[in-house]
Amino acid sequence: MARSIETSRTKEDLPIEGSLRPKKLSDYIGQEPIKEGLEIGIRAALSRGEALDHVLLYGPPGLGKTTLANIIANEMGTHIKVTSGPAIEKPAEMAAILNSLQEGDLLFVDEIHRLNRQVEEVLYPAMEDYCIDVIIGKDSSSSSRSVRLPLPHFTLVGATTRAGLLTAPLRDRFGLIYHLEFYTVQELTHIILHSAQKMNIEVEREGAEEMARRSRGTPRLSNRILKRVRDYAQVRYDGVITLPIAIEALDLMDVDRLGLDHIDRLILETILIKFEGGPVGLDTLSAAIGEDAGTIEDVYEPYLIKNGLLMRTPKGRVATDTARTHLRL
Repeated sequence: MARSIETSRTKEDLPIEGSLRPKKLSDYIGQEPIKEGLEIGIRAALSRGEALDHVLLYGPPGLGKTTLANIIANEMGTHIKVTSGPAIEKPAEMAAILNSLQEGDLLFVDEIHRLNRQVEEVLYPAMEDYCIDVIIGKDSSSSSRSVRLPLPHFTLVGATTRAGLLTAPLRDRFGLIYHLEFYTVQELTHIILHSAQKMNIEVEREGAEEMARRSRGTPRLSNRILKRVRDYAQVRYDGVITLPIAIEALDLMDVDRLGLDHIDRLILETILIKFEGGPVGLDTLSAAIGEDAGTIEDVYEPYLIKNGLLMRTPKGRVATDTARTHLRL
């Protein structure tokens, strides 16, 4: 089965994406309310000589959560330590990470909703009181006791695609909570033109706008589409990305005018044809198309729902008349 263009990341994509990431808030395109809130928080923290309050960033994949974490570290002039929820299995591992931080450092935890409960509990005193409780003498011959060790003041930046899975005690300990929205076509066009300049790609504005329209409101995908269309323009034409060339390349990549790829259309077609429009449960839909239920829910559904192609109901997923018209069914 063909993989989604959004979820496949080749090794050659990674250094390109890293070089395209902005380093400062002033260079970051889009998410204006978040930028304004972070700028105020960062300036206030710097003026007081304190660490920035803990930050929670949530939203669909590819919208810039990791980029914002790195920007916060750059703006604060601190080091950043990066880890992820699934990578930390034991409380001792989290304690070791926290103990390795220096004053003012930033700890970025991606997929923070996947921390297990025991690891999460280590974070509670660390986030509130900048300390950790260490249990010593825990064996069969002696009673255990807890010793509280101080930690340097640090900033925890958590990122998640599923904020609803965070426990209330953890979520409430974040002082700054921001939801990243899908980008507009105008913002993505700006991002594509900016990336093209960095990559020495000649792009006409109409071609950039066409790529932006098919980028699912996601900067990560727009940069990847730019790279693939560049390859097409270099092999089949003179390397300049015009509107007709962008349309040809995107059609070849099986990305339609709404930015839907093979998996998006398969989801909608399965609901409309096999299940007569729905409702159909997530697990049933996952089994029908052979795609992981979590991937459907986190990667594909937000964009389909945003564009009015899919609805979530108490009984399951329902495809809309807009989806039927778009697919010409």
